[in-house]
Amino acid sequence: MDAASHHLTRVISHGMGVEPVISDWPALTSAEVARVLRHYPGVGQPLRLEWHSPRPFSAACVMQTESGPIIVKRHHARVRDVAALAEEHRFAAHLQAGGLPVSNALATAEGATALADDYWTYEVFPLAPGVDLYREAMSWTPFTSGTHAHSAGQMLARLHQASAGYDAPARPARPLVSSFTIFSQEDPVRPLQHYIEQRPAIADYLENRPWRGEVAQHLLPWHAALKTYLDEFVPLWTHNDWHASNLLWSDATCEAQVQTVLDFGLCDRTCALHDLATAIERNIVEWLAIPQRAVQLVHLDLLDAMLDGYAATLPLTARQMRALAALLPLVHAEFALAELDYFHGVTQSPQNASLAYDTYFLGHADWFHSSEGQRLLGHLELRAQALDKN
Repeated sequence: MDAASHHLTRVISHGMGVEPVISDWPALTSAEVARVLRHYPGVGQPLRLEWHSPRPFSAACVMQTESGPIIVKRHHARVRDVAALAEEHRFAAHLQAGGLPVSNALATAEGATALADDYWTYEVFPLAPGVDLYREAMSWTPFTSGTHAHSAGQMLARLHQASAGYDAPARPARPLVSSFTIFSQEDPVRPLQHYIEQRPAIADYLENRPWRGEVAQHLLPWHAALKTYLDEFVPLWTHNDWHASNLLWSDATCEAQVQTVLDFGLCDRTCALHDLATAIERNIVEWLAIPQRAVQLVHLDLLDAMLDGYAATLPLTARQMRALAALLPLVHAEFALAELDYFHGVTQSPQNASLAYDTYFLGHADWFHSSEGQRLLGHLELRAQALDKN
């Protein structure tokens, strides 16, 4: 059992680009995990720490214990407190009750599914069934096979079915939550102003930016096209981070099927089409290759496979397909603001804050004017036209 100070130990983490970086958060140590696990009856003594997650927004590890392997995840209390994690755990429990294969958090001796300790908040999970095929994959990297994409689409539709009836209100203002409260409105300017006012770190960052003019130039034209479809956006609690790395798989082949759904950290009350658009944004467009001036950034074969998988369970109409295309240029905008809140207010990284605002909030919308962005939107229109004929 190592006793290294968790205030000093760092691991290599995924950064905001293609290069790995030193993590923002100290790595979990065996001594720290042992202290946490004393609050979880039935887990038994920790034996060895086997793996550190490279994910950037928290620290996590796999610990082998007397009762088997578990995952311990630690957040800074400014990012997630016990109440915030309980929001995620309640939604996952609802999905499990509806038949979705999810990994539910273990409870402490007091019955809580999260634990506060000083300025950290912890959650503990059993190691869920399935192969972690994309464990080292970064966000915005594609599926490795059409079969994976099809299965992920099917499972996302199952999640939306299981979510029906979950009527919890939208989550309050928190860092790193993927909401849909601005561009789902007829006039997004007032809700955008409200969003900023609720988050002092964003207000501080934008104080000397001409953000109203930038929003009018880069985002509002896309919203004008989206307004026609606002009636399609029926509120629904959703995952909001549907990437291959948040899924466990039946085996290690290109024919594997999704076995378990992980990581509800970004979940909130959005809508099914927002979740599906996020899945396209996360898995079909290679955003990280843009600085390398890659010629082909969009994987239309994987897009078709994922949409076919989804529609096999929840068929989409031509109008919904067009709504999906109209939403895509804006689907990442609110989470980009949440990242700005995190980078400017929590980690205080000027470089990453600029990346969140200039590259993600404004730049992702602009990219859809490019040839590759238009190719993606045009392909969705072709799918809509095919549905028109059915």
